[in-house]
Amino acid sequence: MENWQENYQIDKLDRDIISLLVKDAMMPFTEIAEKLTVSPGTIHVRMRKLKAIGAVKGSTLVIDPSFFGYDLSAFAGVFLEKGSQYKIVLRELKKIPEVTEAHYTTGSYAIFIRIMCRNTQHLRDILNDKIQGIEGIQSTETFISLEEGIRRQVKI
Repeated sequence: MENWQENYQIDKLDRDIISLLVKDAMMPFTEIAEKLTVSPGTIHVRMRKLKAIGAVKGSTLVIDPSFFGYDLSAFAGVFLEKGSQYKIVLRELKKIPEVTEAHYTTGSYAIFIRIMCRNTQHLRDILNDKIQGIEGIQSTETFISLEEGIRRQVKI
């Protein structure tokens, strides 16, 4: 790492830039610069630095899965035969496109995953034919989401 990256301190301007982009990731740098009364070049340089130090991991387009036929969101707690199988199981879960999140957790489950499906039959197929067939998975416990009440980024 270059020296500036090791010593870079996130300041108020960085936080303000991030706050605006969290609200609208497609906001042009020129508009951000205007709102914060700095030059567009300053915004560009700050964003490049925030990405270089890992404070910003990129930007994501958020879609509504239901527009594409994925109307069912479910969560599954995954019990492993042995905790040491986590990385192997995770590698296999990554191969299943319907698994959209995976978290290594404390508590009852070793892994907690989110699954996006078209309907309950699709969910059953994913669980029976793909997930429960992964070597190292002992069992799963599934929860169907009735509504997503909150989804947001942490406030900076």
